Amino acid sequence: MIKHCLFPAAGFGTRFLPVTKTVPKELLPILEKPLIQYAIDEAHDSGMSKMVLVLNEHKLAIKKYFEPFPYLESLISSTSKIEKLDCINKITENCTLEFINQTEMLGLGHAILQGKEIIKNNPFAVILPDDLCYCEENSVLGQMLEISKDNMDKCILAVEEVNTKDIEKYGVISIKSSFKNVFQVDDMIEKPLPSEAPSNLAIIGRYILTPDIFEILERTEPDINGEIQITNALRELAKVGKVIAYKFKGRRIDCGSVKGFVKANIFYSKLK
Repeated sequence: MIKHCLFPAAGFGTRFLPVTKTVPKELLPILEKPLIQYAIDEAHDSGMSKMVLVLNEHKLAIKKYFEPFPYLESLISSTSKIEKLDCINKITENCTLEFINQTEMLGLGHAILQGKEIIKNNPFAVILPDDLCYCEENSVLGQMLEISKDNMDKCILAVEEVNTKDIEKYGVISIKSSFKNVFQVDDMIEKPLPSEAPSNLAIIGRYILTPDIFEILERTEPDINGEIQITNALRELAKVGKVIAYKFKGRRIDCGSVKGFVKANIFYSKLK
Protein backbone atom coordinates (compact mmCIF):
# COMPACT_ATOMS: atom_id res chain seq x y z
CA MET A 1 0.00 0.00 0.00
CA ILE A 2 0.99 3.62 -0.52
CA LYS A 3 1.84 5.12 2.87
CA HIS A 4 3.50 8.46 2.10
CA CYS A 5 1.63 11.65 1.29
CA LEU A 6 3.42 14.92 0.55
CA PHE A 7 1.87 18.35 1.12
CA PRO A 8 3.53 21.33 -0.61
CA ALA A 9 2.91 24.26 1.76
CA ALA A 10 5.89 26.58 1.42
CA GLY A 11 4.30 29.34 -0.66
CA PHE A 12 3.63 32.75 0.89
CA GLY A 13 -0.05 33.00 -0.06
CA THR A 14 0.32 36.56 -1.30
CA ARG A 15 -3.24 36.65 -2.65
CA PHE A 16 -4.38 36.63 0.97
CA LEU A 17 -2.21 39.48 2.24
CA PRO A 18 -2.16 41.05 4.74
CA VAL A 19 -3.37 38.12 6.87
CA THR A 20 -0.76 35.73 5.41
CA LYS A 21 2.01 38.03 6.62
CA THR A 22 1.78 36.08 9.90
CA VAL A 23 -0.81 33.33 9.36
CA PRO A 24 0.06 30.61 6.82
CA LYS A 25 -2.59 30.25 4.13
CA GLU A 26 -2.89 26.55 4.97
CA LEU A 27 -4.07 27.49 8.47
CA LEU A 28 -6.92 29.67 7.20
CA PRO A 29 -10.13 27.97 8.33
CA ILE A 30 -13.00 26.48 6.40
CA LEU A 31 -15.48 26.94 9.24
CA GLU A 32 -13.52 25.87 12.34
CA LYS A 33 -10.92 23.63 10.66
CA PRO A 34 -7.88 24.80 8.66
CA LEU A 35 -7.18 23.77 5.09
CA ILE A 36 -4.14 21.68 6.05
CA GLN A 37 -6.30 19.61 8.42
CA TYR A 38 -8.76 18.78 5.63
CA ALA A 39 -5.85 17.70 3.43
CA ILE A 40 -4.19 15.49 6.05
CA ASP A 41 -7.54 14.02 7.07
CA GLU A 42 -8.11 12.97 3.47
CA ALA A 43 -4.74 11.23 3.34
CA HIS A 44 -5.21 9.52 6.70
CA ASP A 45 -8.75 8.39 5.91
CA SER A 46 -7.36 6.91 2.68
CA GLY A 47 -4.98 4.71 4.68
CA MET A 48 -1.80 6.80 4.66
CA SER A 49 0.32 7.15 7.77
CA LYS A 50 3.48 9.01 6.73
CA MET A 51 2.80 12.70 6.18
CA VAL A 52 5.52 14.88 4.63
CA LEU A 53 4.92 18.63 4.88
CA VAL A 54 7.10 20.95 2.80
CA LEU A 55 7.23 24.35 4.52
CA ASN A 56 9.47 27.39 4.65
CA GLU A 57 11.14 28.83 7.74
CA HIS A 58 8.43 31.48 8.15
CA LYS A 59 5.56 28.97 8.33
CA LEU A 60 6.46 27.04 11.46
CA ALA A 61 2.98 27.80 12.81
CA ILE A 62 1.84 24.80 10.75
CA LYS A 63 4.23 22.55 12.66
CA LYS A 64 3.10 24.10 15.95
CA TYR A 65 -0.55 23.43 15.05
CA PHE A 66 0.13 19.69 15.32
CA GLU A 67 2.10 19.91 18.57
CA PRO A 68 0.51 19.45 22.02
CA PHE A 69 -0.75 22.54 23.87
CA PRO A 70 -0.94 21.31 27.48
CA TYR A 71 -2.20 24.57 28.97
CA LEU A 72 -5.16 24.84 26.59
CA GLU A 73 -5.89 21.13 26.90
CA SER A 74 -6.01 21.39 30.70
CA LEU A 75 -8.40 24.34 30.51
CA ILE A 76 -10.93 22.49 28.37
CA SER A 77 -10.28 18.93 29.54
CA SER A 78 -13.52 18.68 31.51
CA THR A 79 -15.68 20.22 28.81
CA SER A 80 -17.06 19.01 25.50
CA LYS A 81 -14.67 21.40 23.74
CA ILE A 82 -11.84 18.89 24.23
CA GLU A 83 -13.45 16.82 21.46
CA LYS A 84 -12.64 19.59 19.00
CA LEU A 85 -8.99 18.56 19.25
CA ASP A 86 -9.74 14.95 18.34
CA CYS A 87 -9.02 15.52 14.65
CA ILE A 88 -5.47 16.64 15.50
CA ASN A 89 -4.90 13.89 18.04
CA LYS A 90 -6.05 11.28 15.53
CA ILE A 91 -3.25 12.36 13.21
CA THR A 92 -0.48 12.70 15.79
CA GLU A 93 -1.34 9.34 17.39
CA ASN A 94 -1.64 7.33 14.16
CA CYS A 95 0.77 9.03 11.77
CA THR A 96 4.32 10.25 11.56
CA LEU A 97 4.72 13.87 10.47
CA GLU A 98 7.93 14.99 8.78
CA PHE A 99 8.58 18.70 8.17
CA ILE A 100 10.94 19.85 5.43
CA ASN A 101 12.23 23.41 5.04
CA GLN A 102 12.12 24.50 1.41
CA THR A 103 14.64 27.33 1.15
CA GLU A 104 13.63 28.47 -2.35
CA MET A 105 10.18 28.61 -3.97
CA LEU A 106 10.95 27.18 -7.40
CA GLY A 107 7.68 25.59 -8.46
CA LEU A 108 5.62 22.55 -7.57
CA GLY A 109 8.13 20.15 -9.07
CA HIS A 110 10.85 21.59 -6.86
CA ALA A 111 8.62 21.29 -3.78
CA ILE A 112 7.91 17.62 -4.53
CA LEU A 113 11.61 16.97 -5.05
CA GLN A 114 12.25 18.05 -1.44
CA GLY A 115 10.62 14.82 -0.28
CA LYS A 116 13.08 12.50 -2.00
CA GLU A 117 15.24 11.66 1.04
CA ILE A 118 12.20 10.75 3.17
CA ILE A 119 10.07 8.98 0.56
CA LYS A 120 13.00 7.20 -1.07
CA ASN A 121 11.98 4.41 -3.49
CA ASN A 122 8.30 4.33 -2.58
CA PRO A 123 5.23 5.42 -4.53
CA PHE A 124 3.53 8.35 -2.86
CA ALA A 125 0.61 10.73 -3.02
CA VAL A 126 0.60 14.52 -3.25
CA ILE A 127 -2.21 16.75 -2.00
CA LEU A 128 -2.30 20.48 -2.62
CA PRO A 129 -4.15 21.95 0.39
CA ASP A 130 -5.49 24.79 -1.78
CA ASP A 131 -7.70 22.32 -3.60
CA LEU A 132 -10.42 21.44 -1.12
CA CYS A 133 -12.38 18.40 -2.33
CA TYR A 134 -15.73 17.27 -1.02
CA CYS A 135 -17.03 13.78 -1.73
CA GLU A 136 -20.16 12.23 -0.29
CA GLU A 137 -18.51 8.81 -0.07
CA ASN A 138 -14.92 7.94 -0.93
CA SER A 139 -12.49 10.87 -1.05
CA VAL A 140 -10.72 11.87 -4.26
CA LEU A 141 -7.47 10.32 -3.02
CA GLY A 142 -9.35 7.21 -1.92
CA GLN A 143 -10.84 6.87 -5.40
CA MET A 144 -7.41 7.26 -6.96
CA LEU A 145 -5.94 4.58 -4.70
CA GLU A 146 -8.57 2.16 -5.97
CA ILE A 147 -7.41 2.90 -9.53
CA SER A 148 -3.76 2.49 -8.50
CA LYS A 149 -4.26 -1.12 -7.42
CA ASP A 150 -4.19 -2.19 -11.07
CA ASN A 151 -1.73 0.52 -12.13
CA MET A 152 1.08 0.43 -9.59
CA ASP A 153 3.70 1.25 -12.23
CA LYS A 154 1.90 4.42 -13.34
CA CYS A 155 1.47 7.96 -12.08
CA ILE A 156 -2.17 8.97 -11.60
CA LEU A 157 -3.49 12.51 -11.95
CA ALA A 158 -6.86 13.74 -10.74
CA VAL A 159 -8.60 15.77 -13.45
CA GLU A 160 -11.84 17.65 -13.90
CA GLU A 161 -13.55 19.39 -16.79
CA VAL A 162 -13.05 23.16 -16.75
CA ASN A 163 -14.52 26.02 -18.74
CA THR A 164 -12.55 27.23 -21.74
CA LYS A 165 -12.07 30.66 -20.18
CA ASP A 166 -10.27 29.08 -17.19
CA ILE A 167 -8.06 26.66 -19.11
CA GLU A 168 -4.99 28.94 -18.88
CA LYS A 169 -4.83 28.39 -15.11
CA TYR A 170 -4.13 24.65 -15.30
CA GLY A 171 -2.03 21.86 -16.67
CA VAL A 172 -4.19 20.18 -19.33
CA ILE A 173 -3.93 16.57 -20.52
CA SER A 174 -3.89 15.12 -24.00
CA ILE A 175 -5.72 11.80 -24.18
CA LYS A 176 -4.56 8.71 -26.06
CA SER A 177 -7.46 6.49 -25.00
CA SER A 178 -10.10 6.26 -22.28
CA PHE A 179 -12.28 3.82 -20.40
CA LYS A 180 -15.10 5.29 -18.35
CA ASN A 181 -13.44 7.96 -16.17
CA VAL A 182 -9.85 6.73 -16.65
CA PHE A 183 -7.68 8.23 -19.41
CA GLN A 184 -4.37 7.15 -20.87
CA VAL A 185 -2.33 10.35 -21.07
CA ASP A 186 0.13 10.82 -23.92
CA ASP A 187 1.03 14.46 -23.27
CA MET A 188 0.10 17.53 -21.24
CA ILE A 189 0.54 21.27 -21.50
CA GLU A 190 1.06 23.69 -18.62
CA LYS A 191 -1.32 26.67 -18.75
CA PRO A 192 -2.12 26.59 -22.49
CA LEU A 193 -4.03 29.21 -24.40
CA PRO A 194 -7.62 28.04 -25.01
CA SER A 195 -6.82 27.59 -28.71
CA GLU A 196 -3.87 25.32 -27.85
CA ALA A 197 -5.49 23.18 -25.15
CA PRO A 198 -5.61 19.48 -26.16
CA SER A 199 -8.75 18.88 -24.04
CA ASN A 200 -10.84 20.50 -21.33
CA LEU A 201 -9.53 18.10 -18.68
CA ALA A 202 -7.40 20.00 -16.18
CA ILE A 203 -5.07 18.54 -13.55
CA ILE A 204 -6.07 19.42 -9.99
CA GLY A 205 -4.23 19.06 -6.69
CA ARG A 206 -4.22 15.29 -6.23
CA TYR A 207 -1.44 13.05 -7.56
CA ILE A 208 -0.15 9.53 -7.06
CA LEU A 209 3.47 9.41 -8.22
CA THR A 210 6.01 6.69 -8.75
CA PRO A 211 9.47 7.24 -7.22
CA ASP A 212 11.17 7.56 -10.62
CA ILE A 213 9.65 11.05 -10.76
CA PHE A 214 12.46 12.25 -8.46
CA GLU A 215 15.23 11.41 -10.93
CA ILE A 216 13.30 13.12 -13.71
CA LEU A 217 12.66 16.24 -11.62
CA GLU A 218 16.38 16.48 -10.84
CA ARG A 219 17.11 16.97 -14.54
CA THR A 220 14.00 18.91 -15.53
CA GLU A 221 14.91 22.37 -16.81
CA PRO A 222 13.26 25.37 -15.13
CA ASP A 223 10.65 27.21 -17.18
CA ILE A 224 10.91 30.87 -18.21
CA ASN A 225 9.93 31.89 -14.67
CA GLY A 226 12.72 29.78 -13.15
CA GLU A 227 10.29 27.17 -11.81
CA ILE A 228 10.48 23.38 -12.09
CA GLN A 229 7.05 22.25 -13.21
CA ILE A 230 5.76 18.80 -12.27
CA THR A 231 3.86 18.84 -15.57
CA ASN A 232 7.10 18.90 -17.55
CA ALA A 233 8.47 15.94 -15.61
CA LEU A 234 5.25 13.97 -16.04
CA ARG A 235 5.34 14.54 -19.81
CA GLU A 236 8.42 12.34 -19.99
CA LEU A 237 6.60 9.48 -18.27
CA ALA A 238 3.46 10.06 -20.35
CA LYS A 239 5.41 9.50 -23.55
CA VAL A 240 6.26 5.96 -22.41
CA GLY A 241 2.72 5.16 -21.28
CA LYS A 242 3.26 5.62 -17.53
CA VAL A 243 0.68 8.32 -16.77
CA ILE A 244 -3.07 7.95 -16.45
CA ALA A 245 -5.70 10.46 -15.36
CA TYR A 246 -8.87 9.95 -13.41
CA LYS A 247 -11.96 12.16 -13.53
CA PHE A 248 -13.04 11.95 -9.92
CA LYS A 249 -16.48 11.96 -8.37
CA GLY A 250 -16.94 14.93 -6.07
CA ARG A 251 -16.58 18.68 -5.93
CA ARG A 252 -13.39 20.71 -5.88
CA ILE A 253 -13.23 24.26 -4.60
CA ASP A 254 -10.10 26.28 -5.34
CA CYS A 255 -9.24 27.90 -2.01
CA GLY A 256 -6.11 29.52 -3.44
CA SER A 257 -8.16 32.64 -4.14
CA VAL A 258 -10.18 34.77 -1.75
CA LYS A 259 -13.32 34.20 -3.83
CA GLY A 260 -12.85 30.41 -3.71
CA PHE A 261 -12.08 30.51 0.01
CA VAL A 262 -15.35 32.34 0.72
CA LYS A 263 -17.22 29.95 -1.57
CA ALA A 264 -15.83 26.97 0.37
CA ASN A 265 -16.96 28.41 3.70
CA ILE A 266 -20.46 28.99 2.35
CA PHE A 267 -20.58 25.49 0.87
CA TYR A 268 -19.45 23.77 4.09
CA SER A 269 -21.74 25.91 6.25
CA LYS A 270 -24.70 24.53 4.30
CA LEU A 271 -23.60 20.98 5.15
CA LYS A 272 -23.89 21.64 8.88
